[in-house]
Formats: sequence, C-alpha cells, structure tokens
Amino acid sequence: MTLEHEFVEGEDATPVLLLLHGTGGGPRDLMPLARELSPGSPMLAPQGPVNEYGAARWFRRLREGVFDYEDVVARANQLADFLGDARKRYGLTDRRLVAVGFSNGANIAGALTLLRPDVLTEAALFASMLPVPDPPQHDLTGTRVFLSNGLQDPMAPLPSNEEFLALLKERGADVTVHRHPGGHQITLDAVSEAKSWLTRQA
Repeated sequence: MTLEHEFVEGEDATPVLLLLHGTGGGPRDLMPLARELSPGSPMLAPQGPVNEYGAARWFRRLREGVFDYEDVVARANQLADFLGDARKRYGLTDRRLVAVGFSNGANIAGALTLLRPDVLTEAALFASMLPVPDPPQHDLTGTRVFLSNGLQDPMAPLPSNEEFLALLKERGADVTVHRHPGGHQITLDAVSEAKSWLTRQA
C-alpha cells in the first residue's frame, strides 16, 4: 500500500517518528516538532489521502466534529498497510516506531493504537478525540500513549478525549496525560512533556 510521503533518514539508536499532520497540512508540517522531540530520529511523514474541499485529511467526516467511523477504520488499516511496506522499504522493520500526530493526524494515530496494536504501540497525540466509539477489545498492555489537550479546545472537546483515555486504560495501555489552558494548539509545555515521555522506554 502506498501513500504519498517523505522519509528523512536519521541515527540508528533513535526511534523512528511517524508524523501525521492535521487537516489541510502536509508531510513537512510536524518535522520541526519531531526535531524538538528527538533530534536524530528518522522521520516517516505520509500525506493524508482524503481530500476535503482541497484540504488533506486522514479520513472523512460527516460534519465538524462528527467522524465517518467506517472510513476511520478503513483508513487506519490503509495506514497500517503503508507502514508495513515502508518499514521494509527503508530498513526499519526492527526499529522502535512512535507516531506523532496533531488534530486529525492524532485521531488517525489514536485509531491505529486501538485497532492495530500489531502495527503501532507508541503515540504522542496532540489535540486528539475519541477516534472510534466501540473499538475491539484488544489487549493494549505494552502500548504507551501521550495525550495533550487544551482545556478550551472547541475542535477537540475534552469530554471526547476523556472517553478515548478511558478506552485506552480499560484495555491496559500506559497513558500519560497533559492538559494546558489553551485551545487547539501544541504548547511549549506539551512539547517538553512529550520529549520526557519519549525518552522513557516502555
């Protein structure tokens, strides 16, 4: 499975960062963030395959804040297939992989952690929501997730993120939670906390 993407090589001893942009973004959007989180890491940055009025997304939505859940599942599996191919192509099959996602990118990464723990077990998610309402009862023991959300974020309401958090914990995931007083953004404190989280091994 191919997705348009960019790959930046890095150092052998660092985790591979899967960069998942927000709505209307592109592969390079999160590269500065990735360099802050793990300066020497290889970066795999695909382009969201869904076009919403000219804006790239990872899955369709019915309206603002209402996801097309069937498409979420289909696109999560599409991304999983892409990751399998990309790992082989770039010689990353035995490397630690950590997703870094913002907004819509955080949501597809969240879906991947719930639906495909065979593919993704670590994710740093900024401004995420519950990506699928009734995911399978996968055992997520060994999965690590960092969640950063704003208390005043109208686009990623806190109750939805709290539901996501509860589902992760119910399935055994190790979740680190960061809250900030702002809105739909990545704060400096969030970056600092995520960097600390990233350096801690499972």
